[in-house]
Amino acid sequence: MTALLIKLFIGKTDADSENARTKLGILSGVVGIVLNVILSVFKMIFGAITRSVSIVADGANNIFDAVSSVINLIGFKISGKPADKDHPFGHGRIEYLSALVLAFVILTMGVELIKSSIDKFSNPEKVVFSVPAVIVLVFSIAAKIWLAAFNKTIGKKINSVSVDAVVADSIGDIAATTCSLIALVASKFTDLPVDAVMGIIVAGVVVWAGIGIIKDTLGPLLGEPPDKETVDELEKLVLSYENIIGIHDLVLHGYGHSKIYGSLHAEVPSDSDMIHIHDTIDTIEKDIKDKLGIEISIHMDPVLTGDEMTDKYKNITAEILRSISPDLTFHDFRIVTGPTHTNLIFDLVIPYGIKLTEHLIKEDFDSKLATYESNCFTVITFDRSYV
Repeated sequence: MTALLIKLFIGKTDADSENARTKLGILSGVVGIVLNVILSVFKMIFGAITRSVSIVADGANNIFDAVSSVINLIGFKISGKPADKDHPFGHGRIEYLSALVLAFVILTMGVELIKSSIDKFSNPEKVVFSVPAVIVLVFSIAAKIWLAAFNKTIGKKINSVSVDAVVADSIGDIAATTCSLIALVASKFTDLPVDAVMGIIVAGVVVWAGIGIIKDTLGPLLGEPPDKETVDELEKLVLSYENIIGIHDLVLHGYGHSKIYGSLHAEVPSDSDMIHIHDTIDTIEKDIKDKLGIEISIHMDPVLTGDEMTDKYKNITAEILRSISPDLTFHDFRIVTGPTHTNLIFDLVIPYGIKLTEHLIKEDFDSKLATYESNCFTVITFDRSYV
């Protein structure tokens, strides 16, 4: 069924194209709307017949799921729009916003369900067991399992945070409907407020799903580092070119699916033919775009190589930094010599989580440097890694 729906919906469109991605996202929304409306209608009817707050709550949950699918659908329509003068990086991040709105809708519903379930303790109403209601709930669980698998398949194809949010929500719905089924069956054997307890459990599952979606969505919105595989592949590609002896200051920004922009500094020998190096840099930028889909701008950093004095102080600097912390790295190293002293000038990258302050690091470094050379001073620019 899933494969057939996908084939019918995207037609002859290239399955890996941005157009196909948008179509699959819309398909996810349409299927979610239709299925959740059907389930909600049946649950509301049989929830009223059986006087079960957990079934009614589960039906309300499906209404919110249908609204969430509408939000998801609108998000995909907007995110698929091409870049324009007001949004030169495209509209891809709308997808994250739609997932965030979906999460807050789910949280609101969860809070309301908690209130109604607590009220059920104060104003208990006997649940009426009904075989048709059991059938509806069993069918609902099966339908939600299919919907979760359906969206999981689409999510893998298009790598979408909003579709992943729908999957998480569907799993929560399966748990919620299972609780409603337990409450309904239990009503046949006991007068205990199982329905109210299950209503609270349903609400808890819903709230937990909402919180999970928020956590998954805030990362891309606030800005998070790229995955290690992408960074490693990019570094390997750049360093594979002749005359590229190092890279640093790599920054990558994501603007939705397959929209990554970035920059980096490539170290090249200072005595190289700059015209030839510039041509190499252009080739690397094109290679990165073709192979990794990343729009990148590369800055050339000429580095003095083969100079005995520079190499001496560079080795001393590396040794001192290792003694302070093995996680410290440096780049853009150069020396300026004068009649009375020598300046060591470099950028020092401080990893996140290190407890030493910039002042303490410099103080410790200068103190240890004095044991090697008494006439050396440092000019340190402190830096952070964004990958």
